[in-house]
Amino acid sequence: MDDFRSPDDLFKEEARKVKKMGQEYGGYLPFVIVGLFILLILQGAVYSVDTDEVGVIQRFGRYVRTSPPGIHLKIPLGVEQVTPVKTRKVHKEEFGYRTVQPGVTTVYSAREYPEESLILTGDLNILDVRWVVQYRISDALAYLFKTRDPVRNVRDLSEVVIRRLVGDYTVDEVLTIRREEISAMAQNSLQELLDYYETGITVVTLMLLDVNPPDPVKPAFNEVNEARQQREQVINQAWEAYNRAVPRAEGEAERTIRQAEGFRINRINRAEGEASRFIRMWEEYAEAPEITRTRMYLEAMSGILPGAQAKYVVDSQHTSILPFLRLGEDGGGAR
Repeated sequence: MDDFRSPDDLFKEEARKVKKMGQEYGGYLPFVIVGLFILLILQGAVYSVDTDEVGVIQRFGRYVRTSPPGIHLKIPLGVEQVTPVKTRKVHKEEFGYRTVQPGVTTVYSAREYPEESLILTGDLNILDVRWVVQYRISDALAYLFKTRDPVRNVRDLSEVVIRRLVGDYTVDEVLTIRREEISAMAQNSLQELLDYYETGITVVTLMLLDVNPPDPVKPAFNEVNEARQQREQVINQAWEAYNRAVPRAEGEAERTIRQAEGFRINRINRAEGEASRFIRMWEEYAEAPEITRTRMYLEAMSGILPGAQAKYVVDSQHTSILPFLRLGEDGGGAR
């Protein structure tokens, strides 16, 4: 029972121990306080900026300078504040879908975003358009102070641009031949709007990733696409037959024309030669009619006589050829 002490006694004993320790270490307390204060000042005065960032310094809320990557000093105790801005990182905004886990096998969210992706085309059809915008911060000062929410501006302006461009084309054009053109035009238009509003953002790329009809009408669109493919196949087969037949016909026509040209040139040359020969003969005949007549006669006979089977020479003084005909020989049947 002598060892029993009341709570008041215990409290007083502990108070005496604390008072004794304060008396022993009381001489070092000012130095400890000063050291903690200096450490606090140094901690608030030194800051670092990563390699992909710049530091925007504000003094009492007003911009004073921009710090490059590295270790720097600033006025502590809340006088100067630094805001890091990643200017070398490429940021991404997704429309109509969300990436849950990027990597080799990217995992996408199963949720649909029809308020972003459903767009009306120029021929009053609806398409499910999904696209991505990649950008980087080119002006940290404009990014922080020129607009209230630059990321929201990127999303809103991107939707405005895509909806306007898709609305300028038909559903077939957006699905097929105009996708690349729409992506390029949308990137240029979005950059112009971001520059106009001084957002400090540069668009790296804007790409249409997936353009499809909405799920309820996909079967009808697939049937139309199959019919269109069959039509294109028939057209291609017709062009193939055309390309086979037309060159052959053109070649035959060209050959016929060349043959006709050769025949015409041959006939003209022959006619011109015969006319020239006739003119020369007439000129010779005009100079010596008897000689020319005799020569022409002899030339004609030299062409006729070799083809005759029997030849008779008749004296010009006789008035009849009967004595020369062997009418009585072999019954009169021989010549």
